[in-house]
Amino acid sequence: MIELTAASLTILAFVLTTILILWRPRGLNEAFPSTIGAVIVLLSGTVNFSDLLHIGETVSGAAITIMATIIMALVLESFGFFHWAAEGLAYRSRGSGIRLFWYVNLMCFLMTLFFNNDGSILITTPILLLLLREFKLKNHQKIPYLLSGALVATASSAPIGFSNIVNLIALNMVGMNLYTHTMMMFVPAILGLIVLVGLLFLVFYRQLPKELPPRLRAHPLKAPRLSLESDDGLEQAAPYREPLKQDTKFMQKILLFVLIVRISLFVASYYGIPVELAAVLGSCVLLGWRWYRLKIPPSDMLRKVPWHILVFAFSMYVIIFGLHNIGLTNFLISLVNPLIHDGMLNASLLMGGVMTLLSIFFNNHPALMIGTMTLTEMQLDPLTLKISYLASVIGSDIGALLLPIGTLASLIWFHLLRKHHVKITWDDYLKVTMIVIPPTLIFTLVLLPLWVQWIL
Repeated sequence: MIELTAASLTILAFVLTTILILWRPRGLNEAFPSTIGAVIVLLSGTVNFSDLLHIGETVSGAAITIMATIIMALVLESFGFFHWAAEGLAYRSRGSGIRLFWYVNLMCFLMTLFFNNDGSILITTPILLLLLREFKLKNHQKIPYLLSGALVATASSAPIGFSNIVNLIALNMVGMNLYTHTMMMFVPAILGLIVLVGLLFLVFYRQLPKELPPRLRAHPLKAPRLSLESDDGLEQAAPYREPLKQDTKFMQKILLFVLIVRISLFVASYYGIPVELAAVLGSCVLLGWRWYRLKIPPSDMLRKVPWHILVFAFSMYVIIFGLHNIGLTNFLISLVNPLIHDGMLNASLLMGGVMTLLSIFFNNHPALMIGTMTLTEMQLDPLTLKISYLASVIGSDIGALLLPIGTLASLIWFHLLRKHHVKITWDDYLKVTMIVIPPTLIFTLVLLPLWVQWIL
């Protein structure tokens, strides 16, 4: 009876937490419901003290790495990077709506590559809202840029493990390092992204303005300074101009440094050095650079950094670990295990499909944790385990985009749009994702085992 009550409380905590995270009444921070859910699980007794120590060890490195990445994004905002990026996008489009489409998606990919998927949404969406508002585009003309940018920014977390906090946590669980992950995943995921952008272009081609309004090419664009900490992400600032050469050179130096930091994460992972150590060192150097150049001490980061992400990651893992302890992973093993041993292609398609279904109904954060814990209990050979895990990542990063509730980044994106009175409905979203996501997902899942077999 006691065990039944504990299991019921754990399931109830998971369901209520998921509902509140997806619903977010009155902008409720996701850390609050996840913390309440974790407390319920702890009180039920399905997670004990030794489990908490294991969870802390698993989550801490990934969370610190993501925190360091967000600090770098905030430092770039202090240097005016987002303002410079908005100016550069408008200038390089040279009046072509089609050219702007490709630059928008390139920017969204790079922002996820340099930072992470949620951070990319928070960075790129205000930039795009600014540009599209100043170009006086109609609502239906804004959809191709905003929707394609959001899909590409979120899907771009698949190629590299440190672009998503859940990917980092799961990576540690299956015993892979960033070097191995990237070697096996980068090419299939990048080719999948190219397929995704190509399909998006075909879907949106007729909606894209072939030429941007000539008035705005002849007159300056008023580009606001972008701020990650403002309520709406948009604040008025200096008139738009072609980026000055000295600004561009400075920003290139900053980006080069960030790129070196990102590469150092691979090097650290390859040599067994804690990845979070390299990430923290890089963010500290960047903070020192800002202090020297702008005379802004690092103390402001205590206020600006979203520390709640640490609480959210730890609390969600507590809830998922509780589900694991009451037998959820054993149930999934009984469903998947008979089928996953029939070759790498079958393992890839099966786990990618399962993670897609779990993600679109329960969100990709808990889905990937559940899936990875299931894989670690299945006694798979090392190669099949790696293929299955990477397929799970593809399902949770790309397949999850099928519905808006599949990823936290998509929910953040819809929230930003509502705040700025840009109307994109679920119907608008589904008309696109139902066309572009399934073929992209299948293509990437099929290519993954073929690529791995070839490189091995």
